[in-house]
Amino acid sequence: MTMTKEEILEAYRFRHATKEFDPSKTISDDDFEFILETGRLSPSSFSAEPWRFVVVQNEQLRNKIKNSSYGAASKLPEASHFIIILARTPLDMRYDSAYLKEQQIRDVPKEHLTRRLEILEEFQRHDFKLLDHERFLTDWAVKQTYIPLANMMTAAAQIGIDSCPIEGFDIEEMNQLLDEEGLLEDGHFTISVMIAFGYRKKEPGPKTRRPFDDVVKWVK
Repeated sequence: MTMTKEEILEAYRFRHATKEFDPSKTISDDDFEFILETGRLSPSSFSAEPWRFVVVQNEQLRNKIKNSSYGAASKLPEASHFIIILARTPLDMRYDSAYLKEQQIRDVPKEHLTRRLEILEEFQRHDFKLLDHERFLTDWAVKQTYIPLANMMTAAAQIGIDSCPIEGFDIEEMNQLLDEEGLLEDGHFTISVMIAFGYRKKEPGPKTRRPFDDVVKWVK
């Protein structure tokens, strides 16, 4: 069934950064798998898919996250579901890494692979200068993870589920915690952002945004 434009806009109006979740309400497995699938199907540069979605339902780990992240403190343990989005590090994001080579093989015919890898190197080395500093490749991966982040939050809103993106944490401290839990795969991943999902405890105030004409500029 095709949604109308107004139905889609209503989901965007419904979505807000939910500060408090109702602990008595739980998202169904079917609904949450739908949300995760919209993240998995998200686009990425050079089909890199530089992300992993870690769904944290373990109570002990949730408490560790709550105590290490001021942004998650008011969302855990009340949120129905909690995702940590990991981004791949330069070990996987350099043009000549085994991971990116494998991704290109999946995306292009074998006879075009050499040229595709040359284009990828040119993009990283000259166009975006991602090889000038190791941090740049990590940042390239991290900013791509915000595509599935947005898609999952919007998809959730379309079926009446609330969410809240969370950046309130110390990256080094969270990476240490996740590494101790064996989730970073020997430095192949780093934390990017977290998301809490559930059902709002109370209705939010009116949504405020800058005027349309201030945000949108036409060049004709």
